[in-house]
Amino acid sequence: MVSSLRDRLGKGLPQPKKAPGSSNTRFLILGTAGIVLCMLGILMVFSASSVNDLETYDSAWHHIRRQVVWFLLGLSACIFLIRIDYHRLRSLSQVSVWISGGLLLLVFIPEIGIKVGGASRWIAVGPLTVQPSEITKLAIILFSADLLSRKGQELSITKYPLKTVLLVTTGISALLVLEPDYGTTLIFLSIVGAIIIFAGTQMRKVMQLIGVGLFSAASVGMLASYRRERLFGLLNPWEDPQDLGWQTIQSGAAIANGGISGVGLGESRAKWGWLPEAHTDFIYAIISEEIGFIGSFLVIALYMIIGFTGLSTALKAPDVFGRLLAAGITLWIMSQAFVNIAAVLGLFPITGITLPFLSFGGNSLLWTLSAYGILLNIARQTA
Repeated sequence: MVSSLRDRLGKGLPQPKKAPGSSNTRFLILGTAGIVLCMLGILMVFSASSVNDLETYDSAWHHIRRQVVWFLLGLSACIFLIRIDYHRLRSLSQVSVWISGGLLLLVFIPEIGIKVGGASRWIAVGPLTVQPSEITKLAIILFSADLLSRKGQELSITKYPLKTVLLVTTGISALLVLEPDYGTTLIFLSIVGAIIIFAGTQMRKVMQLIGVGLFSAASVGMLASYRRERLFGLLNPWEDPQDLGWQTIQSGAAIANGGISGVGLGESRAKWGWLPEAHTDFIYAIISEEIGFIGSFLVIALYMIIGFTGLSTALKAPDVFGRLLAAGITLWIMSQAFVNIAAVLGLFPITGITLPFLSFGGNSLLWTLSAYGILLNIARQTA
């Protein structure tokens, strides 16, 4: 079974016979899971942000109005990308990486980049802010899937195209670390790693790359003092409960307060100034508090459904390019959800990573839904 799976991954999947209705089933499952998460996200963003918005902006609708607008834009992009031939995206693979790399450089220019909390991650475009790292995730998926799906090329670390993918990945990862955005760097590396595995690279080479990646990530993670403090604060948050351990403690209190069925929609106590970033990075804690274990388990179940169905779509994709796109997008969503939820539960250092589909954040929602449209496109064409 293992050798058969490896052969299928390494040589490209054979064109399977269409099973009536099977592609529609994957499409419906993915579409339903995505819509449910988005609708729950809109509801919970309103609940989590309304108290602070009323105090700060004299209107409880400040963040939710923006979230709805970004959702509609993202939904439009998703529908557009469902309807076009995903093979046409190959023509954008090279230029998208160059554009995203250029945008990552712009964040370091004082007149253009926006610095918040010591991090330069945004670009001002009139009244809007653009976060290049979100664009870069989709760009690297297109770029890697295009190069690694070309026929007749050996997937060797020292030869084109894998060498090119690794060089581009290293360069972009360095820019992300310099922002600094360590959490996105981890997601970025997970995406590329998934694509390399699904491209059929020999397992020995994959293990070498994983070893180098883990060593590099650990080394970079320990270089910055604030990242070391976050890690040590995670191990014992009560050592500094007023500072480093504050969010971890308050998040845990909110989750515990929710119990099985929750305290009720809109009844969260944590959002009353106790839990910073409640509507963004810690939206899962508010869900757990207001809807309880039932709601938090539903969220995890929906992500698991997306994960299994997305990977099934990748394995059943009509060609190698579609397989790598589907694998990259699925692992993007799953790895980001894992990092966010693990941080909320106090199992992982706080990284500032949003929860896909659920957290407030226009750039994240727009580009996640755009990528999801490509995944749904491929799901429609699977056997």
